[in-house]
Amino acid sequence: MTVYFIGAGPGDPELITVKGQRLIHRCPVIIYAGSLVPQAVLDGHRAERVINSAELHLEQIIEAIKQAHARGQDVARVHSGDPSLYGAIGEQIRCLRELDIPFEIIPGVTATAACAALLGAELTLPDVSQSVILTRYADKTAMPVGEDFASLAAHGATMAIHLGVNHLSKIVAELLPHYGADCPIAVVHRATWPDQDWALGTLADIVDQVAAKGFRRTALILVGRVLATDAFSESSLYRAGHAHLYRP
Repeated sequence: MTVYFIGAGPGDPELITVKGQRLIHRCPVIIYAGSLVPQAVLDGHRAERVINSAELHLEQIIEAIKQAHARGQDVARVHSGDPSLYGAIGEQIRCLRELDIPFEIIPGVTATAACAALLGAELTLPDVSQSVILTRYADKTAMPVGEDFASLAAHGATMAIHLGVNHLSKIVAELLPHYGADCPIAVVHRATWPDQDWALGTLADIVDQVAAKGFRRTALILVGRVLATDAFSESSLYRAGHAHLYRP
């Protein structure tokens, strides 16, 4: 018996790995995050039990897994995006280790990747930014020392900010001294879902744009010069005259 933490992707049911889909179809027990994972991701399953974890607390989720373990049934524990990023799987894994219940993590397409695809952007460009910082706004959970916005923004790297759309004004105020008012920023609402939408502007005007759109939740913030520039060098990978293992 194994618990499979499966990344279902950002919303589009086709943006799930072949392995993740195969396990959903095969496992006799499915526990899925119904508030973020569309029902279509489960299409084709033959599970005996399908449980929506949005209605449960941690102890109830673990109890359902314990029952499946007692019956020798594999569990497809389906999370949105990639379960290793803001998926709250750490606390579940800690319980499973205490109970000696085997588990495996199946990666998924991240919301960051989905938003970059929607915007037609590469998040790492030569001479512009070669790093991506994935972080979140400190609301209910405090940020560790050294991970405040000012410290992270000082790098000038591309940033992907989760759970922050309701605090956009504060975020912009903290980013401005480091990125400048003309720095591009995008707020993407429900990327890859049928009702996806986004606002693309600068730190100077994005707050008004998002207010006009009415985004309140399920939105990712991307900020960085990579979002609106053609002023970067070509990579060495495809540069004529650059030799490597496959192109002597």
